[in-house]
Amino acid sequence: MSVIYRYFLILIACISILLGIQIPSFVDQYEKRLDAHFLEVTNNLRGYQEIAEKFFNGSITELIKKHDASEDKTFKEESQPIKNIYERYLRFKVQKELLETSFAKKIFFIIIRGDKELINETTANYTFMIPLNKQAVITGAILAALMLLIFELLKLGICRLFRP
Repeated sequence: MSVIYRYFLILIACISILLGIQIPSFVDQYEKRLDAHFLEVTNNLRGYQEIAEKFFNGSITELIKKHDASEDKTFKEESQPIKNIYERYLRFKVQKELLETSFAKKIFFIIIRGDKELINETTANYTFMIPLNKQAVITGAILAALMLLIFELLKLGICRLFRP
C-alpha cells in the first residue's frame, strides 16, 4: 500500500469524523428552530383560537369556513391568512410529535421527512461546533467507518473492472 493511499484514507477518515460529529449538532439546531417557529405560530394563532373557542366549539376549520363564506369582502379575504397560519401550526405540530423518538430515528426522519423550510434555515444558519459527547463521537466513528468501507469497496470494484 502506497504512502499516498494511506494518507488519503486518513484524510477520508478525519473528514468523515468531523462531519459525523456535526450530525447531533445539526439535529439539535433543527429542533430548536422548529420549537421557535412552533411557539411563534402558536402565538399568532392564539387570538383566532380564542374566537373559535367562543363561537365554533374550538374548531379553527369552522372559523375559516365562516370567514370564507362571508359576504363581507374583508372577512372573506381574511380566511386565507388564517388558513395559512393554521396549516403552518399543524405542520410544525406534526414535526414536533414525530421528533419525539430516538436519536437515530430523528436523523432518518430529518433526512427523509424533515421540513424543507427548516432544513434550509438550519443549513443557512448552522453553527459548526465540535461537541465531544457520546452521541457525537459515536456518530463520527460510524460515518468514518462507512465512508472508508464505501471507498474500499469502490476501489475493489474499480480494480476488478480494469484487471487484465
